[in-house]
Amino acid sequence: MRGAVIYAPGDVRVENLDDPEIIKPTDAVIRTVATCVCGSDLWPYRGAEPIGDPHPMGHEYVGIVEEVGSEVANVKPGEFVVGSFATSDNTCANCWNGWQSNCLHREFMSTCQADYVRIPNAHGTLVATDEHPDGEVVPSLLAVSDVMGTGWYAAVAAEVKPGSTAVVVGDGAVGLCGVIAANELGAERIIAMSRHESRQRLALEFGATDIVTERGEEGIARVKDLTGGIGADSVLECVGTAESMRQALHSTRPGGNVGFVGVPHEVAVDGEELFFSHVGLRGGPAPVRRFLPDLIDRVLSGRINPGKVFDLTLPLEHVAEGYKAMDERRAIKALLMP
Repeated sequence: MRGAVIYAPGDVRVENLDDPEIIKPTDAVIRTVATCVCGSDLWPYRGAEPIGDPHPMGHEYVGIVEEVGSEVANVKPGEFVVGSFATSDNTCANCWNGWQSNCLHREFMSTCQADYVRIPNAHGTLVATDEHPDGEVVPSLLAVSDVMGTGWYAAVAAEVKPGSTAVVVGDGAVGLCGVIAANELGAERIIAMSRHESRQRLALEFGATDIVTERGEEGIARVKDLTGGIGADSVLECVGTAESMRQALHSTRPGGNVGFVGVPHEVAVDGEELFFSHVGLRGGPAPVRRFLPDLIDRVLSGRINPGKVFDLTLPLEHVAEGYKAMDERRAIKALLMP
């Protein structure tokens, strides 16, 4: 099969790899219908994370089940399935508490930019649709496997409530999906922080009521201006840098909450400052599996369309161009069709 392999910063190639096989009785093998490049894939691509030996890439996927292990009973060959970047048995204590991304048997997916993928913990990770979906909703179902699920978790962690004010820091795919989530959870005012016109338009389409283009202290001041000098009830941090975290914490009112889902890079939080701010802070890898049934239903019913974050579609063999376009901010998110 074909699969994307990263060799060095800026060097992603499509190569012929061994077809995946069932290793454990809880595994499944799927044929990918669609996969994509994630913003978090850009960290190693830009040299911000060590690469080590060349290795496969990708953690977002939807596909058709080809084969299942002997202990997989909830999905069967031929079904269309959506999964998560973090696998889960969905039976351990952490899963039962809703934290499937911290499952005691968790494995992080990392081989999904390929024709076929082995899914560990398939019995607790994969959710099948009732029938094969129409092609036009496949991008949105793919978004649910990570960026929509992560944006949703950011809003849940930030405790977005009906009638509240939310700020979204970050205008990548996760941030834009965070706008959808805040809107669906009833926020009355949604302030999207974005400098890019095309992303601003999409944020407004998704439900943003205000756009803030400023950054740093100016961005914080602008949010305060828009919130009567207090700050927002909920702030979704969807980037993962020191600047974005500072902007999120300082844009939140006393008693408000920050949901942080950007993978942290050189982020340090001042404990004393946090203590006196009365701002709540919660985040981490999104427990996407908790939200999958609901989000799949919202997509299939036409209530949400997060697939619009894919503004570049490429065949799998052109995956390197997807990375390049996203790195240069010519694309929000690259959809790959095997």
